[in-house]
Amino acid sequence: MVDPTDIAHEIWDMKYRLKAPDDQFVDKTIEDTWQRVAHALASVESEPNRWEPVFYQALVDYRFLPAGRILAGAGAGRTVTLHNCFVMGAIEDDMASIFENLKEAALTMQQGGGIGYDFSTLRPKGSPVKGVGADASGPLSFMEVWDAMCRTVMSAGSRRGAMMATLRCDHPDIENFIAAKQTEGRLTNFNLSVLATDAFMEAVKDDTDWDLTFEGTVYKTVQARTLWNTIMRGTYDHAEPGIIFIDRINARNNLAYCENIAATNPCGEQPLPPYGTCLLGSINLARIVIDPFTSEARLDEAGLIELVKTAVRMLDNVVDVSRYPIDEQRQEAETKRRIGLGITGLADALILCGLTYGSDEAAAAANQWTTLIANAAYRASVTLAQEKGAFPLFDKDAYLASPTIQALPKDIQDSIAIHGIRNALLTSIAPTGTISLLAGNVSSGIEPVFSFTYTRHVTQPDGSRKASDVSDYAFRLYKTMKGEDASLPDYFVDAQSLSPDAHLRMQATVQNNIDSAISKTINIPVDFAFEDFADVYIKAYDSGCKGCTTYRPSDVRGAVLEVHNSRAKTANTHHDTSEPMERPNAVPGKTYKLRWPESDHAIYITVNDIEVEGENGRKQRHPFEVFINSKNMEHYAWTVALTRMISAVFRRGGDVAFVVEELKAVFDPRGGQWMNGRYIPSLLAAIGEVIEKHMIEVGFLEVPTGSDTASSTTETDNVVRLETQTRDARLRACPKCGAFSLLRQEGCDSCTSCGFSKCS
Repeated sequence: MVDPTDIAHEIWDMKYRLKAPDDQFVDKTIEDTWQRVAHALASVESEPNRWEPVFYQALVDYRFLPAGRILAGAGAGRTVTLHNCFVMGAIEDDMASIFENLKEAALTMQQGGGIGYDFSTLRPKGSPVKGVGADASGPLSFMEVWDAMCRTVMSAGSRRGAMMATLRCDHPDIENFIAAKQTEGRLTNFNLSVLATDAFMEAVKDDTDWDLTFEGTVYKTVQARTLWNTIMRGTYDHAEPGIIFIDRINARNNLAYCENIAATNPCGEQPLPPYGTCLLGSINLARIVIDPFTSEARLDEAGLIELVKTAVRMLDNVVDVSRYPIDEQRQEAETKRRIGLGITGLADALILCGLTYGSDEAAAAANQWTTLIANAAYRASVTLAQEKGAFPLFDKDAYLASPTIQALPKDIQDSIAIHGIRNALLTSIAPTGTISLLAGNVSSGIEPVFSFTYTRHVTQPDGSRKASDVSDYAFRLYKTMKGEDASLPDYFVDAQSLSPDAHLRMQATVQNNIDSAISKTINIPVDFAFEDFADVYIKAYDSGCKGCTTYRPSDVRGAVLEVHNSRAKTANTHHDTSEPMERPNAVPGKTYKLRWPESDHAIYITVNDIEVEGENGRKQRHPFEVFINSKNMEHYAWTVALTRMISAVFRRGGDVAFVVEELKAVFDPRGGQWMNGRYIPSLLAAIGEVIEKHMIEVGFLEVPTGSDTASSTTETDNVVRLETQTRDARLRACPKCGAFSLLRQEGCDSCTSCGFSKCS
């Protein structure tokens, strides 16, 4: 045991500590948080006073870590879900279903749930829409709608919503889906994964034709290997899309007899049916190693089994304690009682036992430990079924026929046959990034240690910076036991020093003992050959994995854990904080005059800055607040809201360049305007360009290579005018061709140049 870290306290205080509406602390200590969670989860027991101390002891010392939704929400009295994972309902190929699903997604994200969607059910772009004489816009156009919704809705606890989008490998729009996120700023709130079938994987190996079809109609035939290489090239350069081996997931699903899976949660560890839900929790293996860094180092297997029993009971109770955004999700959860018990700290536990992550010995240990967990979890769930009843959709013969159940020890199968089982599926391994930091920065999930030490810079409310040294749990324990000057043994390996095969060996080994799936990123060296890279995915399929995700640093993506925007000059000196910076009495700034062709009145945009100290000790300008004014009252409400939101973001410091990108990505459905020979998709995009210009002028942003952002400007005193093209005052710019030849007659706009017309 080593002392808790500063970052652990910060994470707890920021994310999981319960506070009253007036910001008074309800949880005075981390033990108060454990007590709150234990009390809430024991409340549904027939003997809550018996189980509350048992649950509390499982949480103490960070041995069992319920997922963040549970830690933050259990016993808090808030309208939030305690489930981490949702896949939403199947989208029927009609407008009513599409927007009903959009509404359900917004409600789910509002309560804190990340969501997954399969868009394979939507007809491809260009298909005829019967009855309206139009062509379909395709699944990607509706993904844009979901993406815009996600930008708008902030999940519970101010956490951005996360989404997964899947598309089948035989959908006619699959090539556009693969390339979708290669356009900067597009679908930024989605993770994308291709649903790869067994037939497709065999066609890739055999280099045969592959039909792209929808509802029995072949739209196009491609070479399977060519399509595969397109997927691989996108992933090699852009880290997306991922691959989900969907037939394997369905074949090995304990519930294959009553559900079909076509999507996963955003991180991929939970393949789920329509309206499927799952809640997560992790056993912290790093905290249950006995005699670390000695020849007798080992996992406390007896203690592990007891901890698993308690964890299964706690997670099962969450099904009953949690709130659900929509009724269909409640029905799914209560009739199947799916839970996702996983592990974290695997890499640290291996280090404590003197084993090198990715080696045969480490894989054998991981197999032994996760086999123990799986068997203990299934036995615990059978015991719960004896006490509380099996999950309502339990079908003995169909359930026992599952390949996963067939692989369990015979005594467990026999017990299931007699008593049933409480939880249809029990195991899953999530990323666990934040709760691993909470637990003293143990390694995350089944990932290797990314870095044993690094420095974290946090901007304080007064604009000053605080540097904190962050180190891995196993590293700190070793230095505590052996001395600060002790050199690290060879088994201290990090993610950068491991081969892709070492990563894959661990994933494939552990997947054998997990009934759901695993969230795992295989780190790829930047100079890794493309042919070898594609082979990693083939090996993942052949080794029994249910999916594969890689990350290779590139000129397009940058490196893993980069904390700055490549254009932001000051990004290394600023990090977001939970508290805004205080406003000085006077701040430097500039006002810009923007003429938007549709408005009779100019729009004045003021951007003020705050001076902060950079790494070189010199004062640097950081955007601090924005004001927008105009005589045109049509936009008053949203301009006030916009300025308050942007200013709130700016005042928390950090690399706020993303605000510009978000604004510039907004498209007005009525069409944009041509300004200075360039098409601006919306008034919001024009405002974004003004703010970007200001950021460049004060040195916060670098001028982008090949930039076309320099509008024709003239400066007078402290006002900068953004001029538009000289034109006849009676004519406006056509949103289609850009010519200043748009007439307004009889309630309609008509372009004398290209014939465009729009009536309102």
